[in-house]
Amino acid sequence: MGSEETVTEVVEAEGHLIDSQLLSAMWDTVVRHDASFDVLAFRIGRTNDEPSYVSMRVTAKGADVLSNLLEELVALGGRVARAEDAHLVPADRDGCAPEDFYSTTNHQTSVRIAGQWVAVERQRMDAVIVVAEARAICRKLREIRAGDAVVCGIQGVKIVPEFQARDRLGFAFMTNEISSERRVEVGVSRIAVMMRAARQAGERIAFVAGPVVVHTGGGAYFCDLIRKGYVDVMLAGNALAVHDVEQALYGTSLGVDMESGRAIEGGHRHHMRAINAVYRAGGLRPAVESGVLTSGVMFECIKRKVDYVLAGSIRDDGPLPDTVMNLVEAQDRYAEALQGVKLVLVLSTMLHGIGVGNLLPAWVRLVCVDINPAVVTKLADRGSSQTIGIVTDVGLFLRQLASALHD
Repeated sequence: MGSEETVTEVVEAEGHLIDSQLLSAMWDTVVRHDASFDVLAFRIGRTNDEPSYVSMRVTAKGADVLSNLLEELVALGGRVARAEDAHLVPADRDGCAPEDFYSTTNHQTSVRIAGQWVAVERQRMDAVIVVAEARAICRKLREIRAGDAVVCGIQGVKIVPEFQARDRLGFAFMTNEISSERRVEVGVSRIAVMMRAARQAGERIAFVAGPVVVHTGGGAYFCDLIRKGYVDVMLAGNALAVHDVEQALYGTSLGVDMESGRAIEGGHRHHMRAINAVYRAGGLRPAVESGVLTSGVMFECIKRKVDYVLAGSIRDDGPLPDTVMNLVEAQDRYAEALQGVKLVLVLSTMLHGIGVGNLLPAWVRLVCVDINPAVVTKLADRGSSQTIGIVTDVGLFLRQLASALHD
């Protein structure tokens, strides 16, 4: 049997290739594909800010192997050296992309259009890139319309992984790590510094909150953060709002008295009575305006004009009239609310946290707080490499955070 035909391509990369270990990752990727590389040019940045540059010829056994290799190298920040525009193919039907469409990452991406590199807008992972009127925009598959010019293959695509930039905020002490209990106070103080800096810069901060915020007694401290202007967006499910209202009306959460910690006789009905009270008022906002709801997380969000979206699920009781039960609509509402957000804190909600992580570009800081370390690591495992994890009780975390942000 004759030897398989070898094919080559020249790949370039620029950035902090050494200290971010991008270069070694690229070389390891080449070797893993049973291919080879030949460095054609290599310049090391001479200062802290000057990027390094590498040009290398990669050789693989067959076009399919080379194609798969190039896809991985592009995801690491490499780009095909040939000066060609992105390959555009018109979609033949609504909701469907061409077979070889380029699937996006959450890293900063540019595509070459008419000889110019154009930054992709609304960057997110697991989307396609549609080019129209010299603009490149990420779209979900369901948003594609027949005739849309879809970027296919990796030609004319350039990615800048976020970890190529050196940490300027002193936050690298936790990046891609899970903080143990002994580091909680240190982590909280650093997060408080970032939240203050974001607020002073006029940047938006979002919280993704689960019902555990209420169950653990963290609701009062969360309300304190809202009153102090540290919450611009609040994303949650039906349960957070239901048990928040339950506590506000009856002093219980899941039928457990929040002061004594004891189950109240008949308390298991309280959350249904809370839903009924909100329905009778006509929704959360009317409940606040009419004086039915006078405290709690949802009360503070409405009073302080915080943007909030409640996304429903199959298990929801009621649900509240404010809860968005259409999954597609809920995803779109989440994505719209997250526009312009620079810092996100996920508080003990795995599914909503992963969902939000998938919507965010990699340059948005993402803090995940959960008592279960598996939840904290799952966000990073799902592609949100910017995730910072703190393993602790969310009620304790919120109490410490509110204290650290005490003006």
